Amino acid sequence: MNRTQEFRTGECVTAAIRSVYPADLPALRDFFEGLSLQTRYLRFFGPVTPTAALLDLLCGRADNVHAVVAVAGGVIVGHAMAVDLAEPGDPGDPANPRDPGQTWTADIGVMVTDAWQGQGIGSALMRAVVARAEIRGVTSLAMDVLHGNRRVLNMIIRRWPQASIDQSRDSLGIRVQLPRYQPPPPPPVPLPAGPAARPARPLVALGR
Repeated sequence: MNRTQEFRTGECVTAAIRSVYPADLPALRDFFEGLSLQTRYLRFFGPVTPTAALLDLLCGRADNVHAVVAVAGGVIVGHAMAVDLAEPGDPGDPANPRDPGQTWTADIGVMVTDAWQGQGIGSALMRAVVARAEIRGVTSLAMDVLHGNRRVLNMIIRRWPQASIDQSRDSLGIRVQLPRYQPPPPPPVPLPAGPAARPARPLVALGR
């Protein structure tokens, strides 16, 4: 699913959400370098620097990584990714990593550049990456969020009030069950047009 989705931010600026491409690597590097240390810490649990390996991961170059970006004015202002993982203890078919018999969880991460936070971009990125995960057959989401990341925590609880939360000393492990994806029904096939109806003959009064 590579369709570009547009939405309006809180500042009435049009942004677009689309898949990440290898050609986005320089723009992703600029995006990452523009993040404050606080934003990096909230996303990665530390003041992470944009190494080549991390940038490759953000580009979705691994087979089980799916990434999207939010673009405004030709500049990347947000990023979200899902890492698909088979459930522990589910053997599936070892020769087929996408065995339909396996149960899949998507580990979700979202980040928005500091100047664009609080304008709905994070929520839009989350909706996009989760919708694509559902199409891939993912049945649950996993998210690790620091206690102090109230903005992301509130976003998750608003969207999934039924989420299960496992609390540790530094973070919250959030788990969300997704319904099985049901593809939309195919559009109805139009019936061929029948022969044109003949015009009715006018009634003629018969005399005696």
